Amino acid sequence: MSEAVLGIIGGSGIYDLPGLTDLREEAVASPWGEPSDVLRMGRIGQTRIVFLPRHGRGHAIPPSEINYRANIDVMKRAGVTDLVSLSACGSYKAEHYPGLFVLVDQFVDRTSGRPSSFFGRGCVAHVSLAHPVGPALQSRIADAATAEGLAFVRGGTLVTMEGPQFSTYAESMTYKTLGYDLIGMTAMPEAKLAREAEITYATVAMVTDFDCWHEDHGPVDVAAVVKVLHENADKAKRLVARLAADFPAQRIPCPVGSHNALDSAIITAPDVRDPALLAKLDAVAGRVLKVA
Repeated sequence: MSEAVLGIIGGSGIYDLPGLTDLREEAVASPWGEPSDVLRMGRIGQTRIVFLPRHGRGHAIPPSEINYRANIDVMKRAGVTDLVSLSACGSYKAEHYPGLFVLVDQFVDRTSGRPSSFFGRGCVAHVSLAHPVGPALQSRIADAATAEGLAFVRGGTLVTMEGPQFSTYAESMTYKTLGYDLIGMTAMPEAKLAREAEITYATVAMVTDFDCWHEDHGPVDVAAVVKVLHENADKAKRLVARLAADFPAQRIPCPVGSHNALDSAIITAPDVRDPALLAKLDAVAGRVLKVA
C-alpha cells in the first residue's frame, strides 16, 4: 500500500490553508497546461497535505476557464491519493440553508465545452462513474465534521452549470422540480477527471444561497454570497484540520474502486495507441500503461 496523501482543492473564498508545517510551495509542470496556482505542500500532524486554490489566489479564474485537467494532473504528480473538494453552492431545499455543509454523493453535469477526459483519440478509456464519491473518504469527512460540531447533511445530488452567470428562474425551478439538492459551477469535470486519475474524490458543498427559486430570498447576488463565504471558510479550515489529524497513514482501498479505476477501462489496442497521448498520460495512467 502507498502512503496516503490528502489533497484539498479550495473553492470560492478558500485561497489558502493555514496551519501547515514543513510548508513549501512548488510550481508543478503539467503536459495539460497551466494549473490554477502553485501547490502548497506541507503536513497537518503526520498527514501529508497538498493544497490548490481552484480559482487561483485572489479568485482570478472563472469556472469555465479553470484548467481542470492540469489541476488533477498536478495533484496526481504530487502523490495525492484522496482529494477533498471544497465548493460554494446554491441550495434547492429550504432545509439546506446558507452555512450548512452538504456531503454530496451524486453529480449531474450540465456544463458544455469543458475538456472532461484525459483520454481521447489514440487511447480511449471508459471509467465507471456510477458512484463518483468515495464512501470511506466521505465517512471520514462526516466524522471530522461531527467532531468539530459543524452542521452538515450527508448525501445529495449536485448539478453543475456552466456559469459564470447565476441561474435563470426557469432553470432554478427546473432543477428543483427534478429533485436536485444543490447547484454549483465547478464539480464537473473535476470529479470525472479525479476518477480517471484513480484519485478518491469527495465534495464538501458549502451552501451560500438559495439560488433564485426561494420567494423570500430573491435573486442571488455576490455581496450576499461573499458574506457567507467568509463564514464558511473558517469552518472549512477547521474541518480539514480535523480530517487530516485523524487520517490513515496508508492509502485504504476505495469501496467503489476509485483506487484502481483504470484496471479494465482502456479499450484501445496497444499497437494503435498514440505515443504522444501516452506521454501526456504518464502520471494519470502510468500504472496501467507502464509509461515511464
